[in-house]
Amino acid sequence: MWPTYLTALGLLVLSLAACAADNDVVLNLEPSRSNPRNSEGAFVTLKNGRVLFLYTQFYGGSGDASPARIAGVHSDDKGATWSVPQVAIENDGKQNVMSVSLLRLASGKIALLYLVKNGMTDCRPVFRLSNDEAQTWFPPRLAIAEPEYYVVNNDRLVQLRTGRLLIPAALHKNEGGRFNAHAQDCFFYSDDEGQTWREALARLDVPATVRAGLQEPGVVELADGSLLGWARTDAGAQYGFSSADQGVTWSEPKATEMQSPLSPASIKRLGDAKLLAIFNDHSGQFPFVKGKRVPLVSAISTDNGRSWISRKLLEDDKDGWYCYTAIHFVEDYVLLAYCAGDAKVGGLNRLRIRRVKRAWFE
Repeated sequence: MWPTYLTALGLLVLSLAACAADNDVVLNLEPSRSNPRNSEGAFVTLKNGRVLFLYTQFYGGSGDASPARIAGVHSDDKGATWSVPQVAIENDGKQNVMSVSLLRLASGKIALLYLVKNGMTDCRPVFRLSNDEAQTWFPPRLAIAEPEYYVVNNDRLVQLRTGRLLIPAALHKNEGGRFNAHAQDCFFYSDDEGQTWREALARLDVPATVRAGLQEPGVVELADGSLLGWARTDAGAQYGFSSADQGVTWSEPKATEMQSPLSPASIKRLGDAKLLAIFNDHSGQFPFVKGKRVPLVSAISTDNGRSWISRKLLEDDKDGWYCYTAIHFVEDYVLLAYCAGDAKVGGLNRLRIRRVKRAWFE
């Protein structure tokens, strides 16, 4: 029989190994000279169990307007290991294509949404479908007819239980040749699997004192069928709003208790009655640097987003820059993909995939 202290040491080692397996970084896509930035993407699980992840691969610089295409990696073991990257969608924009959403539709098809950026007066999402498990894609359809600068974050396309597809977008108007950083939120929906799109009745705005307006919005459907929306601001918190009519009309945006810098949050349903949020928590529960996108924290809501509990630390490097998170559920795991740069490589230039046991968040 082992001495008691050796038995305890063995249990400690096993416990630490289990913790690592419960929450692990499984892939870092590092920038290089020919590929200076890898950023924001989205997941989908194929019918054979393979997990596909598509993301923005820059090849002509690391700025938001630099040339970029859409590349992909895949995993055949629930996200534990990943393939080498391959180009999935070539750049057909005057600047780039970026900000991927992937979604398995109720019909079984896979939907793909991404931005085609032609300049500061024309950045719009296009929608594509695949009926052969992402082997090929139907020709792109513009979801917004009139050219303006619309921001639609990665992993933002949602399908409601009614079948309606919904795109939350931030409109940055070009006024007299000048880009307006103050964003208004608008919502585009389709009831025929993306063949046609309509804009919801009202656009959301906040007073000019919130200089950034409502940027980079997201939407999640709640258990009762109503919708919770949110957007980043420079007012120290994510602003929230809701809809009871499938996104046609929305409540007045108000500050939530999700305190954060001017950085996007990501929220998805975790079962029927819970929400999972990933965001930069500046509430003071964890050390933070004012204005920086750190720390990266998870939180749970059991009251439809009114409060957030069970906050847990994912990343805390004070030199880090963590944002644009995609959330995907694979059996008892949650896959998170996000920008995880720093001063050495650039804040948005490294892409990270983290694999976490569902139970870890709670």
